[in-house]
Amino acid sequence: MKPRVTVVVPTYRRPALLERCLAALAAQDLPAHAYEVVVVHDGPDERTARAIEHRRAELAARGGPRLRLLCPPHGGPAAARNAGWRAARASLVAFTDDDTEPAPDWLSTALERIGRDVDAAWGRIVVPLEPEPTDYELDAAGLARAEFATANCFCRKRALERIGGFDERFRLAWREDSDLYFRLLESGARVVHLPEAVVAHPIRPARWGVSISQQRKIAFDALLFKKHRALYRARIRQAPRWDYYAIVAALAAGAAALVAGAPALALACFAVWAGLTAWLCRRRLARTSRRLPHAAEMILTSVAIPPLAVFWRTIGALRYRVLFL
Repeated sequence: MKPRVTVVVPTYRRPALLERCLAALAAQDLPAHAYEVVVVHDGPDERTARAIEHRRAELAARGGPRLRLLCPPHGGPAAARNAGWRAARASLVAFTDDDTEPAPDWLSTALERIGRDVDAAWGRIVVPLEPEPTDYELDAAGLARAEFATANCFCRKRALERIGGFDERFRLAWREDSDLYFRLLESGARVVHLPEAVVAHPIRPARWGVSISQQRKIAFDALLFKKHRALYRARIRQAPRWDYYAIVAALAAGAAALVAGAPALALACFAVWAGLTAWLCRRRLARTSRRLPHAAEMILTSVAIPPLAVFWRTIGALRYRVLFL
């Protein structure tokens, strides 16, 4: 029997998180024949393959939903989702991530509330937070306010076919969902919010200084800006990060003055740089943990982030040939 909805889950070397997600999908309150799960293994590894095979055998033994595995060449999350929805047997495709926990009525709610005239929808993402979160955790919790995040969204297969699915130039898990959303809107698709369809997104642990490595994602903002300038300014960022540019300019001016043999001017520029950096650090600490290790991380990463952010913005502008600030 043809399923009513296909769930697409891209995964990349996170077997424990994937097991938790698949357990939540197996516990959906729909009949097993009404949905299928397509796991797209983007960059196969043995531990993940074993986890998927174990779950598939378990579901088959107890009459659960059909679980299919795809192993396309490694191409990032956008390419993995494209492989998943193109293989879907249902006319409605649900997207989630391998580190989420969909509520038991996630799919049944979507099937009940999404009318035939609706091309796409996004549900509500719940991000549990500690009373004193870290800067990384607070930033990750922004998913709860996001429009149309792939952790919890639904698309008619016909709509995906019409616009060509995800843009695979978004090689990292960043802005590929915003691009899909904007292209749906620009194509005249009817996209609705479905807050009754809930997915929990626990924050996974991160290494020290993770905010430094995350700056490379900014290059993909340039691609999104090039494709959808008006929507980017209206829904992503209304103005450039002038604070970052001011910090970098002060640092560069101080270094130039020092090389030119003007120590007084260099000292003044470095004082401006230090003051702006301290302001940035204080702002990041305002609603986050004040524990000493976290405070030390905020001080050091606040020094590194502005130059890296400007660097990756420049890389994105050059790579995609767009004036992007």
